[in-house]
Amino acid sequence: MNEQLKNKEQGQTSFLVFSASLRTDSFNTKLAKLAVQVIEKHGGKVDFADMREFDCPTFNQDLEVNDYHPEGAIAFRERILANDAFIISSPEYNASMPGCLKNMIDWVSRFRPQPFHQHHALLMSASPSMAGGNRGLWSLRIPLEHLGTRVYPDMFSLASAHQAFDEQGNIKDPALAKRFEDNLVAFMDQVEASKHYPCMKKAWVEFLGEKLTKETERVE
Repeated sequence: MNEQLKNKEQGQTSFLVFSASLRTDSFNTKLAKLAVQVIEKHGGKVDFADMREFDCPTFNQDLEVNDYHPEGAIAFRERILANDAFIISSPEYNASMPGCLKNMIDWVSRFRPQPFHQHHALLMSASPSMAGGNRGLWSLRIPLEHLGTRVYPDMFSLASAHQAFDEQGNIKDPALAKRFEDNLVAFMDQVEASKHYPCMKKAWVEFLGEKLTKETERVE
């Protein structure tokens, strides 16, 4: 049993944290590392990952022979299931999410049971733009929520990221740093409450009683 799964079973709230950027010295990787510090400061357990660990070939159903799944998709599925929630810090590419991230989500969605369903997620971004990469996060919410992920309503986007960090990698603006920490702590509280005080789960109901087929079934 790996360490993350052991912590989950022992009751400690655990978070998978990663940046969706592949670039060296990425602003989003800096932001993800700050999230790690906040979570550990407030008693959470962190499983920090690199996007390269989840690399997948371009999605092609013709590859799905003998229950084939890419190693990157298998790794991400295992990490989701081993933690109580996940946090993605994603760059914005042309007002949307990175292609490598969407491709990975598509591959992971093919597992059954479908691993995104009912898992909590927090979305963050950092960008030199004044919008801070926020438009990309709105596009990222769509496939995650479609797959049943409980995406936290309050997203965090760091604008002018090329000027926002100090030499130690912290957010310079005290008010903005506090907002970042408060947002993460509120998310942690929600995940912990959901874990220890679960509400009745909503069931997915087939539309008008129509029975799903292998070709149309998307969420279990």
